[in-house]
Amino acid sequence: MSDSLRPTLRRSRRSDDAPRVSRWLRIGIPSLLVLLWVVGGSIGGPFFGKVDEVATNDQSSFLPQSADATRVSERLTDFTGGDTIPAIVVAATADGSALSDSQVAALQTLATDIAGIDGVAGDASPPVVSDDGKAVQIFVPIDSSGEVREAVEQVRDVVAGDVPAGVDAWVTGPAGFTADLVKGFLGIDGLLLIVALASVFVILVIVYRSPLLPILVLLTSVFALCVALLTVWWLAFAGIVVLNGQVQGILFILVIGAATDYALLYVARFREAIGSGERRWDATVRAWKGAVEPILASGGTVIAGLLCLLLSDLATNRALGPIASIGIAFAVLSALTFLPALLALFGRAAFWPFAPKPGAASLPADLTAPAKGLWPRQARFVARRARPVWIVCTLVLLAACVGVTQLRADGVPASDLVLGASEARDGQTALAEHFPGGSGSPAYVLVPEDRAAEAVAVIERTAGIDSVGVLSSDAPGGQAPVTAADGTLQTTAFGPPGTAAPAPTVSDGEVLLAATLADTADSAAAADTVRDLRASLTAELGEDTAIVGGVTATDIDSVDTSIRDRTLIIPIVLVVILLILMALLRSVVAPLILIGTVIVSFGAALGVSALVFDGVFGFPGADPSVPLYGFVFLVALGVDYNIFLMSRVREESLAHGTRPGILRGLVATGGVITSAGLVLAATFAALGVIPILFLAQIAFIVAFGVLLDTFVVRSLLVPALAYDLGHRIWWPSKLGRRDADAAGRDGRGVDGRRARRLDA
Repeated sequence: MSDSLRPTLRRSRRSDDAPRVSRWLRIGIPSLLVLLWVVGGSIGGPFFGKVDEVATNDQSSFLPQSADATRVSERLTDFTGGDTIPAIVVAATADGSALSDSQVAALQTLATDIAGIDGVAGDASPPVVSDDGKAVQIFVPIDSSGEVREAVEQVRDVVAGDVPAGVDAWVTGPAGFTADLVKGFLGIDGLLLIVALASVFVILVIVYRSPLLPILVLLTSVFALCVALLTVWWLAFAGIVVLNGQVQGILFILVIGAATDYALLYVARFREAIGSGERRWDATVRAWKGAVEPILASGGTVIAGLLCLLLSDLATNRALGPIASIGIAFAVLSALTFLPALLALFGRAAFWPFAPKPGAASLPADLTAPAKGLWPRQARFVARRARPVWIVCTLVLLAACVGVTQLRADGVPASDLVLGASEARDGQTALAEHFPGGSGSPAYVLVPEDRAAEAVAVIERTAGIDSVGVLSSDAPGGQAPVTAADGTLQTTAFGPPGTAAPAPTVSDGEVLLAATLADTADSAAAADTVRDLRASLTAELGEDTAIVGGVTATDIDSVDTSIRDRTLIIPIVLVVILLILMALLRSVVAPLILIGTVIVSFGAALGVSALVFDGVFGFPGADPSVPLYGFVFLVALGVDYNIFLMSRVREESLAHGTRPGILRGLVATGGVITSAGLVLAATFAALGVIPILFLAQIAFIVAFGVLLDTFVVRSLLVPALAYDLGHRIWWPSKLGRRDADAAGRDGRGVDGRRARRLDA
């Protein structure tokens, strides 16, 4: 009798000799589990339509927690009298001529009509004519506590209907960009899910050639997502977590992809058991025992990596950590309870019309001998050419890593966050042609009232500042021009001669100055101006006396914080995952090798992505958090495949020796890892249907990186490197010492016999 059949027979005998579970329990337990998940999914499903009630895409959800811009933003309502975000209506003549008096009068009527729109907080400002007389701008305060997008869309409708002939008009400013950003996220609930689920279904049908099994696997993912969303919704409703479109999209894709991957691993184990002749219940128990450790380890690895995002100072990063971890937890739970229950009820019928026949799941007795099938041939190739294979793979990946030098991940203008058409972006371009580029998006300076004159003097001397004002509830539009004559703060009077100058609004002994930038608020020149302003205020007024906020300052603080987060979190994620792998594999060498391959694979994926972003798509750059997110997803999810492979390798090595165990593990997991990689790549690629730059870049990096992991790292590099090292890969565990002792007794032991056979 061959060695490969003995473990199967032993398992069969144990199944026959074990006490039989009653038929009612074999049916009742799976039925109860299915019922619980159906109830949970039914409750959570309707919450897909309620995400807007707890989600926010305004700027405050992305602010760094401890930055100056955040402190200014938190105090802004004390001076404006309400929680508003400005929209700017820009109107210019279509032929480049000066505006006529009738056109200006019509635009004044337009400003009056806008004030009556729901969501507009107070009156719009009178039209402000540009110095060249060719354009006007109207400032519209939008209530940020309501639906900003709906309010801006109503303003755009009124503008489109009332704009005078010969004049083009746009709605831009912070509210306009927020509306375009929210509009870009609208496809998350519908289009994103449809594309992701359809892609997964097609792949599963091709892999399993069965109409029923793909449905069961997709149900596992969908119910996990429904229950996860239900949990996240209530946490967001209670204010415990911050949910925005970016986090929401990643949650959907991550749960679908991860749950499907875990389901595929369980299905592979269940198929092996069914193919060995096990009955439904026995196959369920055997598959669960074989899958529970790698699934828990894989899910735990992803959760550990995601929770490292809690160390971030950016609100959106901190939110993603626990929210995505909740999704992964339910993905693991669904794959270990709901899917086993379904397969326990359907049994062999789930694989119809290609149900596995008894003996179909058995591995060849000798994988170094010629054998049919892709993965036995792959195992033989790895065994014969182990060292050249891993050396060539490593060199290719390292060459791809060179592309990282072309990655421009130092931030992108807010106007470039939305891909495709953007009225706010077009309006900003028109605004910059006729007005100071920073109109409507000033740099705010919070300063004690008794130091305000000094601050104004510093602002006026700073290059890149067009004008400076002070917020005043008495001034039209809420802001009055201000100067620092003779060291005192002086506001400009409005109205006829003799009219008193408006008094600055004072809150807690502080005033808020508004510096209009000469350059567009999201430009590199504006960022340089704000950095210079901060340095000058600190040098002349002292540390923390005057703090600078506003749109540009928020962009600066977000970029700086993202770079700091990237530098801090990436090493921590590596250490955490390394410790998990050491605990799972009971080894030091194997985890170090696996982490090394993941790092090289990530570098190659990022390098190729940088070249594609720059040379193919022509992207303007990337947010600093793109490499961080790509790293967390690729490393955590890439290690999943390492865990799938090496946990099976260790299991086979215990019975057959290390080198045969590596080959057997490669053959046993090759199909499931390839299927899982294709599924995960397809689900992340679905993020590309959302016209947001950040999500499009994450979609490409992760999808390409997963495919690289699947077809190069897990299929060639890791098996070849492990095979070349042999028993040393398990150092210092007992498994490594046992194979080393066997090698000493028998020349090169079990591994040596296989190697000598190949040499012959």
